[in-house]
Amino acid sequence: MASRRKARILAVQAIYAWDMSHQELEDILSFEWLDEDKKARYEIEILDFAKLLIIGTIEQIDSIDDLIKNHLQHWAFERLRKVDLAILRVGTYSLIYQQDVPAQISIDEAIEIAKEYGSDDSYRFINGVLDGIRKDFFGEFHDSN
Repeated sequence: MASRRKARILAVQAIYAWDMSHQELEDILSFEWLDEDKKARYEIEILDFAKLLIIGTIEQIDSIDDLIKNHLQHWAFERLRKVDLAILRVGTYSLIYQQDVPAQISIDEAIEIAKEYGSDDSYRFINGVLDGIRKDFFGEFHDSN
C-alpha cells in the first residue's frame, strides 16, 4: 500500500476519533490512540502527511462540513455514518485545499478507503458527494491539475 494512502487512512481514523471523543488536537496528533506496535510501523513521512491532513481538516471543519451538507441529496448530515463522514471530511480537505494533488486522485483515494472501511455502498455515496463538490468547485471537466 502506498505511503500516502496509509497516511490518508491514519487521517480518517484520527478524524473519526476526534469526532467521537472530542479530544484536543494535540492528543489526536500524538497518535497515542494507536498501540505502540502499530505506531512504530509507520515511517515519519507517513505520520507527517497524516498530521497535515488532520490539522487541515480540523482547521477547515466548518467550511468542509458546509460543502458536504450542500452536496447531500435526500440525506441528512446528522444521519451520516461516522466512518463515512470522516472519509468525506478528509477527502473534501484534500480536494479543496491540497491544490498540488489532482482532484481525481483525492476522490479515488477516498473511494478506496471507503471500500475498505465503509459499508458495502459507502464508496458509491462518497464518490457522488466528492464528485459533486469537485464539479461545483472546479467546473464540470476540470481536474485541479
